[in-house]
Amino acid sequence: MKRVIVYIDGFNLYYGLREKGWKWAYWLNLSALAQALIPDGYMLVRTKYFTSIVTSPPNKHDRQNEFLEALHTLPELDIFFGLFLDHPVTCPRCNLTYLVHGEKMTDVNIAVQALTDAHLNLYDRAILISADSDLTGMIRAVRNVYEKSVIVAFPPKRWSNELKQAANGIIHIGRTDLSKSLFPDEVIKPDGFILRRPKTWQ
Repeated sequence: MKRVIVYIDGFNLYYGLREKGWKWAYWLNLSALAQALIPDGYMLVRTKYFTSIVTSPPNKHDRQNEFLEALHTLPELDIFFGLFLDHPVTCPRCNLTYLVHGEKMTDVNIAVQALTDAHLNLYDRAILISADSDLTGMIRAVRNVYEKSVIVAFPPKRWSNELKQAANGIIHIGRTDLSKSLFPDEVIKPDGFILRRPKTWQ
């Protein structure tokens, strides 16, 4: 069977779900979602999730930590962390300066992993869950240099024509795939500790 690695742009997926208003889908078993995207004749060998630790506000940090702890129970999933930074922005009208939060390094981390895995011949097909057009060059390199297949799976409310043109094909992640890929409301860690879906994610 042909081998597949799924690369997940965590913030791109999150913001797509948030824009759609699907908070119920935040409590997502990413390995199950990856498996749902695999066609017959292929096998999932790894799922790689790219995110950054949210530092503020504290309640959002706590919810993300609960989610990450649930992901750590999945044996075939790896998590790669970038940076979550605050940077000042000044309003041109009122001259008021305020902090804007943003993640850094996710696209670079995805590109490094996908190219390294292709070089080591660890997959035949990559599935990229993202709509970040900055990853266009990586897709072209994986296809042209390593002759691997790349499918882009667009999160809800997300789209990139550049990625569509660069990839072998596209998938639109919809309600059905997401609803079948949720963690149970309670996830039990190997040590017996129980993780619970945050109440605001119902």
